[in-house]
Amino acid sequence: MQFKLGSRLGYSVDQETPFVFNIEAQTTDVQSVVREHLSIEPPLDIERWSMPESGNRYFRVIAPPGQLTIDYTATVDLAPTLEDPATVGELTPAELPLATFTHLYPSRYCQSDKLERFARSTFGSFDPGYNRVNGICNWIHDYVEYEGGVSDALTSAFDTVTTRAGVCRDFSHLAIALCRTLGMPARYVSAYASQLEPQDFHAVFEVYLRGPQGGSWYIFDATRMADPAGLVRIGLGRDAAEVAFCSPYGPVAFDKPEVWIEATTGALPATVQAVRTTPT
Repeated sequence: MQFKLGSRLGYSVDQETPFVFNIEAQTTDVQSVVREHLSIEPPLDIERWSMPESGNRYFRVIAPPGQLTIDYTATVDLAPTLEDPATVGELTPAELPLATFTHLYPSRYCQSDKLERFARSTFGSFDPGYNRVNGICNWIHDYVEYEGGVSDALTSAFDTVTTRAGVCRDFSHLAIALCRTLGMPARYVSAYASQLEPQDFHAVFEVYLRGPQGGSWYIFDATRMADPAGLVRIGLGRDAAEVAFCSPYGPVAFDKPEVWIEATTGALPATVQAVRTTPT
């Protein structure tokens, strides 16, 4: 499929302030940027860096006092591999690539070590692999209320399973923590999400599982608000602390981001599929 997408960010800056942004679409095994354009008002020098481990694309500007506007548009080809969920299982610790182990450990927002008893009693008997992860998503969707304003930048997976409310960020953190507790490497993904209403930057997650072609990352959305086959990846990390779309280093006020994405060619799958994104 091909998508046209974009975002517009506005800030009121009190004093000269460095900003680091992560809003540009990645290039991955299944995703390629056909064309893109970045506009900054007022015009500023841009410093760029791409993280080798994650593919996250960062850029930094030093904004003077006044208004700052960031406009990004892109055309992206997306071709994830779709597989029969019944063919996707799990790998043992002896089989997992060592590079995935960093996504097994607890992190700031995903305290998997605090959720072991709950995870094993609730999901331990589920069929391993895709079905277990899908069961985790179903439980979160059914028992955690999607509600804005009840969580903040400090809310963790442990908080969410306690309060049973949150937004996509919280849903993903909880799913990641539960997967890690059960021995499945999991990581946080920010994305432009086709079919998401209302449009915004979306948080989903990937899990490293055994597919027909061996170990690979598979993408899931615990909110059930977007089709995993229509997610254009922006960034990934152990949790949201590593994937902020904007990090200002000074006092600023901001408008709500304007985000959009639309499919221009192709169609999303008509049946439930395991969506494989990348082997590493």
